[in-house]
Formats: sequence, C-alpha cells, structure tokens
Amino acid sequence: MPIYEPLASKYRPKTLDDFVGQDHLVGKDGPIRKFLESGRIPSMIFWGPPGTGKTTLAYILSLNLYYDFHKLQAVTSGKDTLRKIIKIALSNQQYGKKTILFLDEIHRWNKAQQDALLPYVEKGIVILIGATTENPSFTINSALLSRAKVFVFKQQTEEDISNLLKKISKKEFPQITVKKKALDMMANLSNGDIRSGLNVLEMAITLTESSNKKELTEEIIRDTIQKPVYYDKNGEEHFNIISAIHKSMRSSNPDAACYWVGRMLSAGEDPLYVARRMLRFASEDIGNADINAIVMANTVYEACQKIGMPECEIFLMQLAIYLSKAPKDNTAYVVEGLVKKDIEQYGNLPVPLNIRNGETKLMRELGYGKGYEYDHDLEGKKSNQQCLPDKLKNRKYIT
Repeated sequence: MPIYEPLASKYRPKTLDDFVGQDHLVGKDGPIRKFLESGRIPSMIFWGPPGTGKTTLAYILSLNLYYDFHKLQAVTSGKDTLRKIIKIALSNQQYGKKTILFLDEIHRWNKAQQDALLPYVEKGIVILIGATTENPSFTINSALLSRAKVFVFKQQTEEDISNLLKKISKKEFPQITVKKKALDMMANLSNGDIRSGLNVLEMAITLTESSNKKELTEEIIRDTIQKPVYYDKNGEEHFNIISAIHKSMRSSNPDAACYWVGRMLSAGEDPLYVARRMLRFASEDIGNADINAIVMANTVYEACQKIGMPECEIFLMQLAIYLSKAPKDNTAYVVEGLVKKDIEQYGNLPVPLNIRNGETKLMRELGYGKGYEYDHDLEGKKSNQQCLPDKLKNRKYIT
C-alpha cells in the first residue's frame, strides 16, 4: 500500500518555473531569480503571510545551488543546534563550499539566540535565509536585519490558487467533477494561502467521496470550512486590522470601519480590546469637537463587559458608525505630543512662585503665592498672570 502524502507536500515545486505567484521576486526580472542564475545569494529574510511560498522558495534554492543546506525550526532549535551547523560551515569554508541556514519562524528566536548567529552571518560563514510571518522590524535584531535583504511575500491571488487547484484536481481526482464556481470558492476561502487551498481541496474531495457523490459542490466546501478568516491575535494581521479600524473612522468612512470591526470579531478578537481602542479614538481624533463621543464610547465598553459576544457586536457597529460620522479634532493628541517634547527637553522646570501655595510663613517670605491673581475677583474673570515655567512662559500649545 503506497504511503500517503498530502497534496501540499506532493506538489511542492522544485524549480522557479513551477513556483506559483511572487512574480515580483521570481519572475523574469525578479531579484531572487537573478541571484539563483548567478549562483550567488545574499542573506535574506522572507516576510509574508502563511502559505505564500517562503519555505518552498528556500527549498528550490537548496535544490538548485551547490551549497550545503540546513533547515531549522526556530521553535524546536537553539544555540546547541546552531553550534553544530557552524562547525560544519567552518569545515565547508575550507573546501570553498558555502553553507545556507534556513531558519523557519526566525521571529521565535530570542535576542541572545539571534546575537549568537550574527557574527557568522557578518563574516559570510553562513548565508541566512529566515522566514517569518511577523514584521521583521519588531522581531529581528537590527544588527542582524541590517546584514540581510528583506523580501516581502504577498498573498497569492485567487486566480493563481484556482488555476492550481484545477490542475491538481484533474490529475489527482479525475472521477470527481470540480466546477469553476467550486474552484473559485476554495481559492477565495484560502485567504491567499496555497497550502490552505490544497488542504481544503483534499478534505472536500474526501467528504464528496464519503457521501458517494460525483461532484464537489459549494455546500460540501462550506461543510469543510468552518472558519475561513485568517487572523493572528498576537501577530501582524492583528495590528493591521486595528489600524484599519482607526484610520477608517478617522477618514469618516463608517462602511469600512464596520467591515474591519466585523473582521476582527468574526476571527475571535476580544470585543473589549476593540471597544478600548475605539474609546481611545474618541479622545484622540474627536475630542472636544463632540464631547458625547467619549461618553458613548465608554458606555459601549461597559455594555460589552456586561453582555459579551455575540450580542455586543451590534454595540460596536453602532459605535463605529457614530465615531466615523462625528466631527474630528485632534487638538488634545497634538498638545500631548508637544508637552512631552518640552518635558523631555527641559526636564523639571520650577513652578512659578505666584501660583505656588504659600501655606507657611517661611514659604510666604520666600515669595510663594506673591502676586497671585484670583481670577474670580477680576472683572473679566481672567488674568494674564504667568502659569508656565520661565523658560516656557510664552509657549502656546493650542492655536
């Protein structure tokens, strides 16, 4: 009986010509294709969503270059494993052979582990190919990042995934009819992830055959896919979508704001996190232009605490609409930044004597409270007395 091999593994490309997508990297004028053709590659970081071909491209490079290739999973490896590879790389160097270290999920290595790798990358003893789904600016040491070229992998297009699924389904499952609508549906639900698309095809075919049917239908696909939304609560997509909510409301676009709120919630995000960010928005972007915005945002936050999901989703949609349509004023946000800048520059400037409390005889003798004007006693109810430190006495934060 033949050993079972998943489609994603069985149809992993072995050449760039078989590689699907990422034309900006491996197309005719793509930099990685040129590196491969020249027989020399630099240290690289492959950054992009799951299933976009990062590991596959590293695999293709390993097959087509006369380099010693080592693959590590960052989750299960550390300094001890790295030392063994470095020892091999040093030996290879004596014979003029180069060594590639492919480190999958490089963002999971801590600073000390990445630092241990740095000198060998710097000296060219090891050529690093790191793959990550996280923004390397935040997860990879700046020193290591400066010695590697970052290549961004894009989500695969639905057309590319649909064409691949069509090709493989005809070859692997000729007994099952898979029409274009079904192919397009699977491609759409793959969220730009080829591996996900192949897994869906495989599971859907299994359900089709177990039901003694001859056609893979959209209904079967829906039964196969329970939760099609790609989302990582602690990763790049989390921050991308919360940014989309914030910027959509700032652009006074309630339709987009509601869509992104719905995306977050449908993926299982904590509604209180969304409500908390919208409460911040009410002050940062609306402020005193509509003082009811903060009141409503706080009320919705408390409502979400009380009733939870899924009932509180409509509250958040209502709030997204209100905040999007509200007038905007970011004065408080701007002033906050200006004040912090002055505090950082000037440090602990003394409080002017006139607005200090002269509570004791000694304090009064030292001038505490001298010259203070009680504004309520003035005809216009407003004095022109100095309230800021001497170095900032003419500072205007609010224009």
